[in-house]
Amino acid sequence: MFVIRAFYKFVAMTPERADFVTGQIKLMCESLSFKGAITLATEGINGTVSAITENMDEFWTFLNSFPEFASMDFKDSSHELQPFGKLRIRHRKEIITIKDPSVDPTKVVGTYVTPSEWNDLISDPEVYILDTRNHYEVVEGTFEGAVDPHTRNFSHLPAWVDANLDPTKVKKVAMFCTGGIRCEKASAMMKQRGFEEVYHLKGGILKYLEEIPAEDSKFEGSCFIFDDRDTVKTGLAVEKRKFDQNELDQTAEFFVPA
Repeated sequence: MFVIRAFYKFVAMTPERADFVTGQIKLMCESLSFKGAITLATEGINGTVSAITENMDEFWTFLNSFPEFASMDFKDSSHELQPFGKLRIRHRKEIITIKDPSVDPTKVVGTYVTPSEWNDLISDPEVYILDTRNHYEVVEGTFEGAVDPHTRNFSHLPAWVDANLDPTKVKKVAMFCTGGIRCEKASAMMKQRGFEEVYHLKGGILKYLEEIPAEDSKFEGSCFIFDDRDTVKTGLAVEKRKFDQNELDQTAEFFVPA
């Protein structure tokens, strides 16, 4: 059985520090036969990796030894087979690419909402519910009443917001994504653009599906994930994708920034 661990943290680092930490993490992951991907940047760390339990425990102790990543939250699931084909450890400009240098989640983000609080929030008719994921993910499943921006890439979301939402008219925004990182960065983008009440689902859809029983869930369908498990539903049970991503790319109408 393999442990699959997803984690991220926005924390400011110098380029030199990020480069050093990247090298140390790469050496450790290779020595422990890890698969998956970890990205580091001057804004923090983002990763989803898989290994046997003992090796994951050793890696997590190692990662927590860096002051920047001490007591970092994570989400675990399991699978009988290795869900990743290779290991990628990278130092890049951003841990989640939005291509807007004015957006800095190490300085300001929206308000976290726990899974147990989420249903009440999105039941408020004054709340605008925005799915920050890409269209091919949204079609597999999303929350009741959520708006699909029909983006192909996360970096298209700022232009979609500028073209479609007015902060003087949209008073409350609730955002969500797969594991929390995209909607956290998107919440920083929304605050930077003048939206006052901005909320985002802590831990993302995965945490919601883990904690909220099926009879209480407002999530419809299953959650697209980026490994060989395809999608997951309530309780993080594995389910096959309903749609072919290549076919969607050819037939869907995507938002294209001007």
